[in-house]
Amino acid sequence: MKLVNRIITFILVVALLFTGMGTTVQGVLDKVKLGLDLQGGFEVLYEVETLDGSPVTQSVLTDTQAALNNRINEFGVSEPSITVEGEDRIRVQLAGLDDQSSARELLSSTANLTFRDVNDNVLLDGTDLKEGGAAPSFDQQNRPIVTLTLKDASKFAEVTRKVSAMPPGQNLLVVWLDFEEGVDSYAEEAKKEKPKFQSAASVNEVLNTTDVMISGNFTVEETKQFASVLNSGSLPVKLTEIYSTSVGAQFGEEALTNTVFAGIVGVILIFIFMLLYYRLPGFISIITLAVFAYLVLVVFNGINAVLTLPGIAAIVLGIGMAVDANILTAERIREELRVGHTPKEAFKLGSKQSLSAIVDAQLTTLLAAIVLFYFGTSSVKGFATTLIISILLSFVTAVWGSRLLLGLLVNSGYFDNSTWYGIAKSKQHKLEEGFKTLDLTTKFDRINFVSNRKKFYSLSIIILVVGMIILGIFKLNLGIDFAGGTRVEIQAPNEVTQQEMQDYFDKIGFPSDENVVISGQEKNIAVAQYKEDFSQQEIADFKAQVMKDYGSEPSVSTVSSLVGKELVENAIKALSLAAIGIIIYVAIRFEWRMGVGAIASLLHDVFFMVAIFSLFRLEIDITFIAAVLTIVGYSINDTIVTFDRIRENIDHQEKVTTKEELANIVNKSLRQTMGRSVNTVLTVIIVVVALIFLGAPAIQNFSIALLIGLVTGMYSSICIAAQIWYSLKVREMNKKGGAVVKKEKKQWGSDEPVV
Repeated sequence: MKLVNRIITFILVVALLFTGMGTTVQGVLDKVKLGLDLQGGFEVLYEVETLDGSPVTQSVLTDTQAALNNRINEFGVSEPSITVEGEDRIRVQLAGLDDQSSARELLSSTANLTFRDVNDNVLLDGTDLKEGGAAPSFDQQNRPIVTLTLKDASKFAEVTRKVSAMPPGQNLLVVWLDFEEGVDSYAEEAKKEKPKFQSAASVNEVLNTTDVMISGNFTVEETKQFASVLNSGSLPVKLTEIYSTSVGAQFGEEALTNTVFAGIVGVILIFIFMLLYYRLPGFISIITLAVFAYLVLVVFNGINAVLTLPGIAAIVLGIGMAVDANILTAERIREELRVGHTPKEAFKLGSKQSLSAIVDAQLTTLLAAIVLFYFGTSSVKGFATTLIISILLSFVTAVWGSRLLLGLLVNSGYFDNSTWYGIAKSKQHKLEEGFKTLDLTTKFDRINFVSNRKKFYSLSIIILVVGMIILGIFKLNLGIDFAGGTRVEIQAPNEVTQQEMQDYFDKIGFPSDENVVISGQEKNIAVAQYKEDFSQQEIADFKAQVMKDYGSEPSVSTVSSLVGKELVENAIKALSLAAIGIIIYVAIRFEWRMGVGAIASLLHDVFFMVAIFSLFRLEIDITFIAAVLTIVGYSINDTIVTFDRIRENIDHQEKVTTKEELANIVNKSLRQTMGRSVNTVLTVIIVVVALIFLGAPAIQNFSIALLIGLVTGMYSSICIAAQIWYSLKVREMNKKGGAVVKKEKKQWGSDEPVV
């Protein structure tokens, strides 16, 4: 291939990529399914119990799922999600639903229709109703009623004969929905202003018909709902809400707008940084990162996944991880250029040497994401799904795609000047000088990491002790995800004060158990928490009052203590399994001492994050766990890159016989990877800061946790993990009285595309 043809090929490939993306991106965006936190709606987790106390079987769950689906169809919700979880639970997600209160009531009612006399004796039940035989209608006075079509006219005639024969005042045919034996009674309910039964009509004659009219104090909407419940069939079970969350449409719209804007700002800043610092490789990374973001959405649509707020954060953070692969390669190319290799040679060597670190780092992050997916709830599952997709696609774009495109330009011969790669000629050596990458100077040569390891240990011990004291004094500010209870959010049209909203909650009969928190960029969102989970009626009453006073539907989330306990257990399991998996992987790929160092640094990062959240009383919710596992991924990513360089530099030495030689290799390795670590963390921090200040309030704590974890993760990888490995390795050398035993490096194979 002639050199000029490589440039033409590059231009054609890029033009085809962006033409294809440009002409289809709108369609891709339109097909993205938004979660309820981005468009409003509600989610509820039901615990299923049979009416007769028998065990819940798979067939019972399937029948219940079908009945719920029939009821949801009455609301015309597009693409509802009804999933069976475990042995006795069903999760329902209805995004974009306006009438949430009616939907909750419709879903949870068992729809056990009975016609009874005043003594509560059953005369007819739902089996006597013709399938689809209920319909909303109006009587002659234009009052809303429900008409029923029965199967057997003679049976209804016999029932009305019995009732009409009863004394005046007792000749009533009482229509019940979900009558509870031993709990409900006509005598008690008739005394109430709003009785539980649907109607109680006087029967003065025998009615030989299949057409029955039920009249009562109905609204038009109530007749529609009543008819919908009856037509959808009775549920074979009792459903108890153990978790629910509802988001007003205005919250979803604002969250989507703010988070997307924050993501765009963050990504643009990353692009600028990459272009200015890495020049030609940075330009290539911009192209492949744009392709990466597009492909994430395409795959997301392909698996019919739902995009949530944490999912958007995962896409943005996935871009940060894809950047890391580009930075690793670019840094290795720059090192080879400084040694004296030509750009073509530097590209080939840098691409090969960086592959191992990229694969190892991304696989450990993938492991954490899989654990998160397995143990996470719906929104966190969405985050994990997006993160997994991001990691896999980064291999296609940031690894293979970037090298293909960069290879075309490098091998064209038009970019042989080292300034195209951000390297001044004054920093380059000649190849005949015999310089190795280990001999190159860095910006961090004055730092002796190994000799200061005891200071690092002491600092970490101090952090550990202070953190334990902080936790002992302040405890954890557990959100309702873990402690159980109810959380409400009200969006006011104008700025509000804490005292103003505290007084408002008191006035409407929902005094908050804790101080009301004011959030939002305009300080117009009030958040209150309650130790008890609201009943359906309390949620309906609360929403109705807020709608009346503020004109917008509030967001309400309730979690039972049972679910909160399970979430805590699952979070501990997730962290434990992720740690075990990582140490096993690192032990196989490297050695067990490196695995110990890696886990020690991870525990250090997690504990530091928990202590900071405790000190500043930041709420710990389920997204905090997502942040913790993300940091586990980032921290191990950084640690693996560091260990990979240490191993490589040891392999380049003929023999390492003293601890001084080992200390020199460790220091050199840390200095060489320090620039890459700083740049990688900086690019992700750019996005995280944008999410903190510009993103939705719902993921603010998530973003803060990431910011803390990114900084501590870089520190622990260099100052804790590597130092622990050095200490353990020196102990091994002292015991054996010999040199460092080199472990054969397992290559992942050829990584350079043919161009």
